[in-house]
Amino acid sequence: MTTHAEQRNLPYTPLQLFTLVAEVDKYPAFLPWCLASRITERDGDVFYADLVIGYKMLREKFSSRVTALKPDHIHVEYLDGPMQHLSNHWRFLEEEDGSCTIDFYVEFEFKNKLLQSVIETFFNEAVKKMVNAFEKRANELYVPLKIER
Repeated sequence: MTTHAEQRNLPYTPLQLFTLVAEVDKYPAFLPWCLASRITERDGDVFYADLVIGYKMLREKFSSRVTALKPDHIHVEYLDGPMQHLSNHWRFLEEEDGSCTIDFYVEFEFKNKLLQSVIETFFNEAVKKMVNAFEKRANELYVPLKIER
């Protein structure tokens, strides 16, 4: 199984970053390789989403169950698609200066072993690129907090 964990401190509130990550239907506007997304059902803190990811000739659709516990935790559980397993979480930890430390973790395994081995070769860089896309989007949407360090 392939995993990636990352923490990053950003000059935004946990609620701002939570909102950004929870708006799955807006991912195609800024997230690399996300070609389409839609929320198919909502039930309180839980919603179901379909994403289409693609790179060159490869396109895959997967469905997930998202538990969004406002304002500090989002957990994604894989339901259907090309993977054997997918689980990831985002935690938004408020710091004393008002900034937010994002704690991100993902683990997955594709059903297709050849695809799994190909993905593993560039996975960490791809995830960093995606986390950077969220940070860039936050910079576009929100005014950074004035933080003295």
